[in-house]
Amino acid sequence: TPMRYAWLFYPEYFGVSFARSMLARILLPPLRRWDTASSKRVHRFVAISRHVQERIRKFYGRESDVVYPPVDLERWTPDEQTAPGRFDLMVSALVPYKHVDLAVDAYTRMKRPLKIVGAGSELNRLRSRAGSNIEFCGWLADNDIQALYRQCRLLVFPGEEDFGLVPLEAQACGRPVVAFGRGGVLETVKEGVTGVFFPEQTPEALEEAVRKAAGIRWDARVIRAHAEQFGPDRFIEGMAQSIAETLRSPA
Repeated sequence: TPMRYAWLFYPEYFGVSFARSMLARILLPPLRRWDTASSKRVHRFVAISRHVQERIRKFYGRESDVVYPPVDLERWTPDEQTAPGRFDLMVSALVPYKHVDLAVDAYTRMKRPLKIVGAGSELNRLRSRAGSNIEFCGWLADNDIQALYRQCRLLVFPGEEDFGLVPLEAQACGRPVVAFGRGGVLETVKEGVTGVFFPEQTPEALEEAVRKAAGIRWDARVIRAHAEQFGPDRFIEGMAQSIAETLRSPA
């Protein structure tokens, strides 16, 4: 993918202070020229989503295949003996562009239980604004995360990602997703069937989507079946096809 911090999300990576903005204005133009020049040496691009495919087309002027990264369907599985719990879940690095603060603000206001798995530079700031209903779990082992996926009511995903494996991991465990409706998640979550989208990154929009999701009767088997479309077999098949096409093409 074209470098996110060079082309699209530099305020979220570098901050919005005057000094950093001035530094970005100096550094980004040559970085973009280097990135564009480097792209011309690539024989064939494989994008991880249609979202990234469009970015490659826009910034590099190149076409690309789309091969979705695989979710581990053997690790992330439902447990029919486990009923959804009362808490909602986030699994994320605690860094600015993940927009964890949206969930913290929305859930503090709703007073609903939220567990946040992950660590990062934003931890102290997020803790300072979080209500007592929000639990910061730190980094956990996969087995512990699997248990939380199975037990949660739903997964919250407020950031914009090129693809996003976490929503697929939750869906593979049979749980629905409430996500910001932009980026790769539009290709991995099915509105009203495996999750609910919210249109803007505000606590109010997230809160409304959570309430909407709470009123839907979700079918864990349908959600799991949807996630199975993104398994390793599909990934291997897609990569094999792209490699074969590259080898057949003129150098």
